[in-house]
Amino acid sequence: MKAMSTDLKPTLPWWRVPTAWMVFGGPAIVVVASFVTFGLALHGRDRPLLEGGSADQGATADAMQARNHAASPARR
Repeated sequence: MKAMSTDLKPTLPWWRVPTAWMVFGGPAIVVVASFVTFGLALHGRDRPLLEGGSADQGATADAMQARNHAASPARR
């Protein structure tokens, strides 16, 4: 008969294996970062500019004129 080998190491739980953290941790960080980015996009959005001429447009009037000029076709 053969004698059983007694030099077997006990298996570790999955959270003690460094490779498991690389396999599960990378995608988990990406998912968390996507939710953070989504939250920043929702709370940091700009107000849309109105096209009509209003009194509070004083500072943005030049920028809107330049934007409209750049978008218009070239005159010949």
